[in-house]
Parts: sequence; structure tokens; C-alpha cells
Amino acid sequence: MFLHDINYDNFDIQLGDTLIDPKHRDEEPFDAIVSNPPYSVSWEGSKNPLLINDDRFAPAGVLAPIQRSDLAFTMHMLYHLSETGTCAIVEFPGVLYRGGAEKKIREYLIKNNFVDTVIQLPANLFFGVGIATCIIVIKKNKKDNNILFVDASEECEKKGDKNKLENENQNRIVNAYQERKEEQYFTKLVSNDEVLSNGANLSVSSYVEKEDKREVIDIVALNE
Repeated sequence: MFLHDINYDNFDIQLGDTLIDPKHRDEEPFDAIVSNPPYSVSWEGSKNPLLINDDRFAPAGVLAPIQRSDLAFTMHMLYHLSETGTCAIVEFPGVLYRGGAEKKIREYLIKNNFVDTVIQLPANLFFGVGIATCIIVIKKNKKDNNILFVDASEECEKKGDKNKLENENQNRIVNAYQERKEEQYFTKLVSNDEVLSNGANLSVSSYVEKEDKREVIDIVALNE
């Protein structure tokens, strides 16, 4: 926060266990939540019989797996989001398509029309993380029953040994999110029902067609 020139009077940082002993109870609900929770870390989950009755996790009817707490963080943030707020979470891509309890949590989120947008980010974007992560945008006041899928996996510039989102890349992603229109090879609007019928799969590649950039070879001309 200091690095971004935000005075200490304007923020409150507390050390704790978000899933077991959450802080900032007095400030909720929040109009904006931006989070990059740890990827696929273990948590108490079903080992703690009290958690299934926790107001944050109970609505989905199932707890995130003990070895993969990603969607537990998602449910935590959904609970603390105001009715008109927006939540953007950088997620490990596995949460988009893995089965079991994670599929049931996704079904809950989709059936209740909480999933607004899923953005596929480029690989090798963050320090110490080479995989291609994604952003899940959650809202409680969506105006339609569709999910916007954005394939921004190519929206970057190579800078040294990392990829970087330049201003041009950022603007294209933000504009796509705001306009909520379909663009071939980039965005796709998909109904909640279609996503549910596809196993509640939220993977962007399942809905946004990849452009085939391979060279077209004329075999006849080549043979001649």
C-alpha cells in the first residue's frame, strides 16, 4: 500500500487466517474486493465439522477440498460482497474445470447468477508463477443470465523473461469487460444454462474459439 502512495490512515492490514478466523468483520460488506489468494493451499475443510455451517460456506452445501482451498476463498469473498459490489479474483486455472466438490461450488455460483466474467490471462505474467492464471469477476446484481468469457492469453508483451500487460492490453481487456459484446477469437457470451450443461466448466478455452494462425500450405503448388 505504501508503494502505491496510499497513506496509512486509509488502509487497515491485519494478520490472520482468512478462512478460519476472518478479520474486518466491522467493515463488511464491501463494494469492491480485489484478491489474489494463494493457489491450491491446504485448509481444514471437512476436518473441521463446524465449517459446513459457516455462513460463508454453507450456501454451496459442500466445502472446498482439503488440499485445494481456492474456492473456499471465493465463497468467503462472495459472502463479504455488498449487493451492488464487484469482486475480482485472480485464480488458479484448475478451479475452472476440476470436478468433485469444486464442481458443486461452481454450480452453486452459476445457478445463482454470481459469475459475471471469466478472463484468461497470459502465462508467465506474475513473479514466481509461470502458469496462465485467470480472473473471475463475481457480482450479486447482474443484469443478465450470461457469463462473459474473455481470452486475453495473447494480450501481452514480452519483457525480459516475463510477459507484461501493457496499457494497450489492459485497455482492450477492460473495454471488453465493460462493453460485454462478442468478438471472434476474443470474447463470448454464454448463458448460465449452457455452462451448467457443460459440467459447470468455466474454462475460457471451452467457449472462445482459438484463431488458427498456422501457415496455409497449398500442397498442389508445393508438389509442382
